[in-house]
Amino acid sequence: MITQFYGFKKEQEQTFDNEACRLVVTLVKALPLKVTQVKTNKKDGYFGLQVKITKDEKKKAKKLLLRELRQPEESELKVGAVIKIADVFKVGDYVQVRGMTKGKGFAGVVKRWGFRGGPKTHGQSDRERAPGSIGQRTTPGRIWKGKKMAGHMGARQKTIKGLKVYKIDEEKNELWLTGLVPGAKGGLLKISKLAKLA
Repeated sequence: MITQFYGFKKEQEQTFDNEACRLVVTLVKALPLKVTQVKTNKKDGYFGLQVKITKDEKKKAKKLLLRELRQPEESELKVGAVIKIADVFKVGDYVQVRGMTKGKGFAGVVKRWGFRGGPKTHGQSDRERAPGSIGQRTTPGRIWKGKKMAGHMGARQKTIKGLKVYKIDEEKNELWLTGLVPGAKGGLLKISKLAKLA
């Protein structure tokens, strides 16, 4: 049983449910995946499927990716089989989405961690976005590991859990998810089915 799928973030929109409540939804372009290799426990040490991901129907040769779908047991699918989004998910399923967040470059503590900054009076008009004191005195005589400071922000893997499949458009190969997902438009997303909502 396949519980994972790959797609590309398309855009965010809003829609309304039957009770006239506004919902924020993310559209994911989820073109069919083609199996290129079957992983077995005997040969590879685990069960899985290597699949070919196509980003654009018109430019297939230029935008191909190979990824794996882990399986709890040996799959019945063979090389050349095609997996469609409707074969994996149905409306109402809860999923988690993993993607790469937008890179922000080098960011200060106010932007990166939400620090308030220093006072803007008493001669400290130039310390508005400074972190302030970062250490102690003789003991321990160093900065604690993990101290929140300025540094590289974004461009890391992030997982969002508890999103719900709102709609599946098989003609357009689109998956509608309630809520927002990480990353920029066109970013690769790994969508996994949740057995239960924790």
